[in-house]
Amino acid sequence: MSGPSRADLMLLREAAQEREARTRAALAALTRDRIGETDDDEHDPEGVTLSSEWSRLHGLLEAAIDESEQSAAALARWDACTYGVCVDCGRDIPEARLEARPFADRCVPCAERAGL
Repeated sequence: MSGPSRADLMLLREAAQEREARTRAALAALTRDRIGETDDDEHDPEGVTLSSEWSRLHGLLEAAIDESEQSAAALARWDACTYGVCVDCGRDIPEARLEARPFADRCVPCAERAGL
């Protein structure tokens, strides 16, 4: 099997966890800033609305959580010696796919069939 190493997957998970922590801190700061605001869209005329920023941060948080979960699953597959093997058909996932999508758990044909 080739593609990303276990160390690469660990670095991806750590980066996702760091993004998650930074985003949670930004959301907490935004929540503190919003305390006492009666209008959800009070904002600096030169900046974005508070609700837009809230939505943006929630999207970033969900993406970081998802990437952290995917990297944890990839590490579990690595430790079980099933990383790089399609969960549907059991064939090897091509190295190029693993390089592009280190968390891939399906080969391209199976991912297409699954609508992923």
